[in-house]
Amino acid sequence: MKPTMLGTAAAALLGMVMFGGAAVAADPVTLKLGYSLPATSHYGVGAQAFADALAEKTDGRFKVEMFPSNALGGEREMIEGAQFGTIDLVVTSTGPVGNFVPETLVFDIPFLFRDYAHARGVLDGEIGQEVLDKFPERGLIALAWAENGFRHLTNSKQAVTEPEDVKGLKIRTMQNDVHMRAFTTLGALPTPMAFPEVFTALQQHTIDGQENPIPVIVSGNFAQVQKYLSLTGHVYSPALFIMAPSRWEELSDEDKAAFKAAAKIGANAMRKQVETFEADGIAKLEAAGMTVVEHPDKARFLEELKPAYAEYEKRFDPELIKRIRDWKQ
Repeated sequence: MKPTMLGTAAAALLGMVMFGGAAVAADPVTLKLGYSLPATSHYGVGAQAFADALAEKTDGRFKVEMFPSNALGGEREMIEGAQFGTIDLVVTSTGPVGNFVPETLVFDIPFLFRDYAHARGVLDGEIGQEVLDKFPERGLIALAWAENGFRHLTNSKQAVTEPEDVKGLKIRTMQNDVHMRAFTTLGALPTPMAFPEVFTALQQHTIDGQENPIPVIVSGNFAQVQKYLSLTGHVYSPALFIMAPSRWEELSDEDKAAFKAAAKIGANAMRKQVETFEADGIAKLEAAGMTVVEHPDKARFLEELKPAYAEYEKRFDPELIKRIRDWKQ
């Protein structure tokens, strides 16, 4: 006797259907996962690790279909798609997430984190969980904190070694007012722009520069349109695995735990890939013709940003900022 085809995702979630004592595997539930960078990027590595781990933890009952390179839209559009349930999963930077969950913006304060251990420790601990818990009330499910890395500044005009070098530069930023305030304070002209538009805007000199972690600068081929790289490390850039609440609510408690565990595996794979890219990425960018300023005057940048910090402390809980700054392993 041939098994009856199961026509609904809910039925597929049962995983197995019994016929005459024999167990027959149901068709897997296919989930759409979108992200902004190429499949070869750290996003691609993390997304694939998540998909593999999820298949293993759910006995193949879920299959993840990948849509890299903005195939489902820019990051903001993909996050909105998750809210509406038209996209199941998104791997995204936190830049546009602040428009949906404002609490995430505290992590974008410049020079907030000392190093990777500090940033990862905060996000993986109590503070990071407190912020993840804010997502459901905003119509999103956040599965895990992932990573882009520390952001650095590129431009086509001049080497940036101190704050004065930034003045007057038209810099693409994410749609994130914490970042924009910092660059405005430094005298730059921040220009929020969706990531898919950035390369062309740099190529056409609509903007002078942009800021991103080394893995994004490499995978985005920005060395083709940017001459100068300054290793400012001005902001640590997390990423997130986000899920549509409509999909999440269909899951059993066991499957919810599997999704979170798989997302954590994907996040760790992203972090490892960021480390790999950073280890050789700067040399690749130099070989591609970029002039690299390895030691810009960060103390001067901190001094110039004091007016911005005063505003951040009005916007965010000063005690929370202190908890983040004072975190120790």
